[in-house]
Amino acid sequence: MVTQHARRARLTALGTALLTVPLTLTALPAQAVTGTAASDATYGYTARLDIGDGTRACSGTLVDTEWLLTAASCFADDPATSTTVPAGKPKLTTTATIGRTDLTTTAGVVRTVVELVPRTDRDLVLARLNRPVTTVTPVALATTQAAAGETLTFTGYGRTRDEWAPLKLHTGTLSVDSSDATTATVTGQDAAVCAGDAGGPEIRVSGGKATLVAVNSRSWQGGCFGTDTTETRTGGIATRVDDLGDWVASKAGATRITDFDCDGVEDTAVGDPLASVNGLSEAGLVKVVYGGGRTSAVLHQDLDTVPGGAEAGDRFGETLAVVDWDEDGCSDLVVGVPHEDIGEVADGGLVTVLYGSPDGLGQGRAAFNYQQGTGTGAIDANTSVEGDGMGSALAAGTAADGEPYLAIGVPGKNLKGYVDAGLVFYLRGSTNTSIHQDDTGVVGVIEAGDRFGAALAASPNNLAIGAPGETSDSGAADAGSVTIFKHALSAAGIPTPVATVDQDSSGISDAAEAGDRFGAALSMIAYRPDGAASATDSILAVGTPGETLWVGTTSYADAGQVSTLRISASGTVSELATVHQGVAGVSGASAAGDGFGTAVAAANTAPRAVGTTATLLLAVGVPGKDIDTATDAGMVQTFSLLGAPGDSDHWIQAGNERGLPGTPGAAQKVGAFLNATGTHLWIGMPYGPAERGAVHGIPWSNAMGGTGATVTTYQPGVGALPLTGKAFGMAIR
Repeated sequence: MVTQHARRARLTALGTALLTVPLTLTALPAQAVTGTAASDATYGYTARLDIGDGTRACSGTLVDTEWLLTAASCFADDPATSTTVPAGKPKLTTTATIGRTDLTTTAGVVRTVVELVPRTDRDLVLARLNRPVTTVTPVALATTQAAAGETLTFTGYGRTRDEWAPLKLHTGTLSVDSSDATTATVTGQDAAVCAGDAGGPEIRVSGGKATLVAVNSRSWQGGCFGTDTTETRTGGIATRVDDLGDWVASKAGATRITDFDCDGVEDTAVGDPLASVNGLSEAGLVKVVYGGGRTSAVLHQDLDTVPGGAEAGDRFGETLAVVDWDEDGCSDLVVGVPHEDIGEVADGGLVTVLYGSPDGLGQGRAAFNYQQGTGTGAIDANTSVEGDGMGSALAAGTAADGEPYLAIGVPGKNLKGYVDAGLVFYLRGSTNTSIHQDDTGVVGVIEAGDRFGAALAASPNNLAIGAPGETSDSGAADAGSVTIFKHALSAAGIPTPVATVDQDSSGISDAAEAGDRFGAALSMIAYRPDGAASATDSILAVGTPGETLWVGTTSYADAGQVSTLRISASGTVSELATVHQGVAGVSGASAAGDGFGTAVAAANTAPRAVGTTATLLLAVGVPGKDIDTATDAGMVQTFSLLGAPGDSDHWIQAGNERGLPGTPGAAQKVGAFLNATGTHLWIGMPYGPAERGAVHGIPWSNAMGGTGATVTTYQPGVGALPLTGKAFGMAIR
């Protein structure tokens, strides 16, 4: 057993970490003293890391489609004294070349490292890539530690005997001398681990299968280019990873958090569109609560960092979305301003993108507006018209290939003479297109009052667009419909249409009726069905808050209901369940004006795993529910997205055991504003009892029937939030 004191002494003796500066790439062949060049793609999971545009170079190992394992010392300020690295975005821009064993070729892919998750007990970090790698198979982690006398293969892009920065991946063999809880002592047999090899893999091959046992950490570097010729030792220290399978899986499989300042800690943005700004009524603002101890921020259009200027009635922050739009590891905030006047055009609307940075939102790259008649593509080709309401709905995220997308609803857009027909702008990479009901492949036609784009939802696989004003084929006004797409573009240059669904569609329960507003609220998550290797499907929750429900011979107008739909990888749409308070086993009783489904929020708490009743969750807002004598007090009901609704429903109202603070009060309309993350159900309460509103984060363990977990509350005037605003909680991300 190697003592901690001995380990520290050895680290000091071995000197600095195995970093190299790639001053000039050479084409000389690698020599046997420091490894042989890889002849094929066997070790294609080895990554070459360029840190700080040539400041440092290291190696790494692809252990998941989105994650590398490498040495923390590659990112440490002074690796000779400490390998401590802060979590979050790397200080220096870092690119990873993966699957290109010969750097003179164009094989493989290049990715940016956007997040570091360090270990505190060893020289190791997990490094998240900006996009998945789908052309190289990750290497699996070993499950047993290296044994004394065992031979391992190492790979890396570090120096050879006569090359400063070789153009080819090289390999060598090591013998294991001993190991302790976190490291192994190794000796090079035919090669030394050299500068630039830090973080590269040390591989065990058994039965033709390679597994990752350790990563290169430090070495005497005997025989390496630039090493004193009197140094002949080829020994070194490797960092064990064989005991970290659960840690890697938990990090790789976790739901992505909102992180505006790239510190690895979750942040929250809350809209208050009715707030006054510098005396301008309902100009609107957004408050940002940073989770890492940074002071909260207030964002509005009278700040230099936010384009435009505050005006009465703009309602900045009425809708919000979060996406890493520039793929730098910091979440970016998309703010809908649907009531923005564009020149003399009232309520034309626009959308503002505020970039995250290590210093917070709006403190780095300049923000900008998407506004009709400006920029490029379909947005530039359209003109703002009174009542367009651009930004009334937003959906953003990353497609299955990791590319960011943004969908912007313009439900008030007049098309071909039809008032409020509605369209959606879809942005992804170089794509800047519009979607409407007269597009090729979209079932339906443009009609007045459809308000196509009034609601949006998306997953990595699909996009759903609600048209709650759609008139059914039977002539029922405002019956509503939802159109579903794949992100892959069709020949027409829009996301590929999958289906248009309404309550008259085959396999969908109920019937389209006037005023149902099917599709007025949408929420979607990716779903991995049993037997699938990944989350290839989607589950969509569709709110129909205007649904009239019957109990015997008594009808309850606007009682509301929710439909849950599965969209398969092939594009088949099928109904999973119809959910309302008249379903067998579901708590409560439907009543007129309940508005069940006014808001819906779905969550997949384990997005990499096969979906289960415990991980696929749904919250339904019922803001018109009367509680005792409190009219429109409102409540939230939670369910599993799988199985019978009555098997899993739970009731959340102010003051009950689920942990939502307060007591039911008239016109509080709890459930009108919801957001779901992988850990919490967020409930906005802009109408009280707090004077200026509040939001409450209910852990899913509470929301799904448990008690005792800590509820997070953000409220103006409490903690770091300034006592400003009027209706804090009308949008949450």
